[in-house]
Amino acid sequence: MILDQILTSNKTKSEKSFEAVKNSEKATRSIVKAISWRILGTLDTILISWIITGEIALALSIGLVEVVTKMVLYFFHERIWNLIKWGKQ
Repeated sequence: MILDQILTSNKTKSEKSFEAVKNSEKATRSIVKAISWRILGTLDTILISWIITGEIALALSIGLVEVVTKMVLYFFHERIWNLIKWGKQ
């Protein structure tokens, strides 16, 4: 990271602006990331729910509700953070 900062510090402002646009995420990428993360997270929720309740049907129901709500929340969370300039170069 330090080396990257040294190497990019010699670039002009327009080159940095072009890289920022090039490196920003598109909505499609955020959607795919949300889906892949939710698959992993939902499997975890189903497993934990099954261990706690002992009922696979209830665990699957909890997982189904959780996957939908958390994908929507994650998508909007990512899009909002993509708008925030703090921490970006």
